[in-house]
Amino acid sequence: MTDNRYCVIMAGGTGSLFWPATRENRPKQFIDITAGGRSFIRTTYERFARIIQPENILVVTLDRFEGMVKKQLPELPEKNLLLEPYGRNTAPCLAYAMYTLLKRDPDAVMVATPSDLLIQDEVLFAETLRNAMDYAAGHNVLMTLGITPTGPDTHFGYIQVQGGKKAASSSKPLKVKTFTEKPDRNLAEVFFRSGEFFWNSGMFVWRADTFRNEMERYVPEVTRLFQGWEGAVGSPVERAFIEQAYTDCPKVSVDTAVMEKTDIAWLFPAGFGWSDLSSWAALYELRKEKDADGNTFNSPHLSEDTQDSLIFTSSPHKLVAVKGLDDYLVIDTPDALLICPKEEKSVRDFIAGLGMPGYEDFR
Repeated sequence: MTDNRYCVIMAGGTGSLFWPATRENRPKQFIDITAGGRSFIRTTYERFARIIQPENILVVTLDRFEGMVKKQLPELPEKNLLLEPYGRNTAPCLAYAMYTLLKRDPDAVMVATPSDLLIQDEVLFAETLRNAMDYAAGHNVLMTLGITPTGPDTHFGYIQVQGGKKAASSSKPLKVKTFTEKPDRNLAEVFFRSGEFFWNSGMFVWRADTFRNEMERYVPEVTRLFQGWEGAVGSPVERAFIEQAYTDCPKVSVDTAVMEKTDIAWLFPAGFGWSDLSSWAALYELRKEKDADGNTFNSPHLSEDTQDSLIFTSSPHKLVAVKGLDDYLVIDTPDALLICPKEEKSVRDFIAGLGMPGYEDFR
C-alpha cells in the first residue's frame, strides 16, 4: 500500500427512499438492508481497508451521526471523522475532505466513494482501484469509475466517452464526452445499444491538488467559504470554522458543479459488478430470488394475481398474504407499514407527507 493514497467515505445521506426501514435517526448506511450481516458503512470500510492503509481512510458524515460511526467503526481515528453540521450534497463534502488531506499531505491521491454501494467481485474491484489510483497519481485528471452497463437501467446516471463504441470496449482510461442524469426508458435503451455509455458509479479518483484547482475554478461559491482552511483544519477551531462555512454553503453535487463542466473529466472502465442501492426499487432489481410472477419476498407468503412486487417484513417468520398487486412495495416494520407503487417517484412523493404535523415519531 502507498502512503499517499487516501479514501474518503461519504456517509451523510439519509436514504429516505428506504423508509420505513430507515429513519432520520437511522439512515441507510448504518443498517443492513441486504441481510448480509453488516451495515453498508462497515462493508465499505472493510472493502477499502484491503486496498488503502486503514489510517488513511476518512469518513465524512453529519454530526448527528457521530455516535453511530464510532460504534460501527471503532478503529477509525478521531481525526479521520469529519463532521458536517448540515447536509450540503457532495461538492461541499468533498471540499472539506480535500482541504483536510491537503493539510496533511500535499501529494494526496484520494478516492471518494458513497457508503452504500454493493460490489460483487471484490478482487477485480481492488485491482481496478489500484490501477485508477496509479493513473490519477501521474495525470492531471478528475476520474470517475464507469460501470459497463448490463442493460438499459433507468436508476443510474450515464456517462458517454469519446472515441465511440470501439474506445468504450477497451480497458484503458477514457476521456468523458457527456454526463446524463437518470434517463427515461427510451433514452436508456438508446444509450445501452450505442455501446458508448457507462453507468456513473459515484466513485471518483484524483489528486487532491488537481481537485482543488477545478473546485476553485468552477465552484468558487463553495471554496471561498473555506478561506483560511490552512490554519483552521486540523486545529481546535476546526468545528467552529466548518459550522460557519456550511451555514452559507449551497447544496450542490460534485457531478453538477465540477464533473459536467471540467475539461479534464476522465473515466476508468470497471467491470467488477456494482449496484447503487438507492431505493426499494433498486433492491427489487438486484434480488435474484423471485417467483414465477416476478415477486420477491423475505418470509413465508401466499400470493395471487400479484406481479413484479417487493414484499418485505421485519419478521422472517410472519406469513404475508397478498392479492391483486402489480409493481408494488409492501414493507412491514414493527411500527410502520408501507404499501405503495414501486416506482421511485411514487415513493418519494408519498413519503413527503411525513413532513406534516403528527408524524414526528415516524420520520
